[in-house]
Amino acid sequence: MQIHQSANTTNGDIRATWVEVNFTRLSQNLQAIRTHVAPAKVMIVVKANAYGHGLAEVAKHLSSQADYIGVAVLEEGIFLRELGVTIPILVLGGIWGDQVPQYLQHNLTLTASSVERLEQIDTIAGQMGLKAKVHLKIDTGMERIGVHYYSAHTIQETAQMCVNVEVEGIFSHFANADSGDLTHARLQLERFNEVLRFYENHSLPMPMRHMANSAAILQIPESHFDMVRPGIMLYGVYPSPESARTVQVLPVLAWKTRVVYFKVVKPGHPVSYGSSWQSDHPVRIVTLPVGYGDGYFRSLSNKTKVIIHEKKYPQVGNVCMDQMMVNIETDSAFNGDDVTLLGESGREAITAQDLADWAGTIPYEILTNINTRVPRVYITEDEE
Repeated sequence: MQIHQSANTTNGDIRATWVEVNFTRLSQNLQAIRTHVAPAKVMIVVKANAYGHGLAEVAKHLSSQADYIGVAVLEEGIFLRELGVTIPILVLGGIWGDQVPQYLQHNLTLTASSVERLEQIDTIAGQMGLKAKVHLKIDTGMERIGVHYYSAHTIQETAQMCVNVEVEGIFSHFANADSGDLTHARLQLERFNEVLRFYENHSLPMPMRHMANSAAILQIPESHFDMVRPGIMLYGVYPSPESARTVQVLPVLAWKTRVVYFKVVKPGHPVSYGSSWQSDHPVRIVTLPVGYGDGYFRSLSNKTKVIIHEKKYPQVGNVCMDQMMVNIETDSAFNGDDVTLLGESGREAITAQDLADWAGTIPYEILTNINTRVPRVYITEDEE
């Protein structure tokens, strides 16, 4: 296998801490999802800097392979349009203030989460001489944004009277599809199906239906409808330990650093701020140039592990803003040696779920918390 670094990226020679994003795996994951959900379309969700993988590069790489792009906020959508991305983009979050003209100017699909917002979109689109493309958001049990399922007919009826709006889609979002107990998820699906009967009952064309996030793609095939919205599984991470593994995906992101300092620490000499760790015998400690300022959680202190020379070692002392220390006991490591914080090295691996378990959080937060000051390197694998 040959590894190629994509153009216009920074590598670990500039900074001793970096992230590698494997485009080959990313494309393979998308294809695996597409095969599993066919004939449904696939909306790739690239919000929050593409789950920490880099919004610009990921969107450019996948835009020719996907049917739709999903982002969380208007700024992300505008950024992608200015980058030259032309496929449909749905802004999944709510509309704030007087943003509607900007959506229309950049040909972004709007989420209408209330009757009032839908009417506002219709009015502004009429004033601008444009047709707004809209997806109706139905709240079936998330209690976040969207019209409640039991009053959804109000927005559906209003949509029929809007002359400057094309209701292209209608969607909802699962709250518990990643659980081993799918009772609530199936209740939400039942509620969404009831909302959809409005179109059949009134002999109206059915908008594009979508509800399945990563977990529902894996566990609730009847929720795939016309389009699915893979997020974290697109990047090769399963939503939770309870989620079924009905689609095989591989982690796309690896987080690496290098040893920058080595010392022998005497027994009884505590390490780092707060003196939270010390040894009762002489140990070899190496310092790594990465910390919570890079997004490596301080809550991982004295719990996490790293891989050096294909062997796992414990991090010791409190994680600092820009550095942390690792106990290699009597083993050897030299300045410049590679260290894996997240990813695979030989037969060893540290997963996003591992880090999440040690930090007391979820894999989503591990990935999206990696700071933008950490360079991303984009690689592809080609057969020789």
